[in-house]
Amino acid sequence: LSFGTDRLKDNAEALIGAVLKAKPSAAKGKYVKGVSLSSTMGPGIQVDEAALAATEA
Repeated sequence: LSFGTDRLKDNAEALIGAVLKAKPSAAKGKYVKGVSLSSTMGPGIQVDEAALAATEA
């Protein structure tokens, strides 16, 4: 794949940040339960929860 790891990380953080920013104020509890990434026809790869929590902070 031609997408570097730094660019992938930056884009994933931006996406997760945008989703969390759009969270309705009435939503309670954990809003994002998990994230997986994949290429168009590739298998999904789970994102580590610790990495996700670091993005939420």
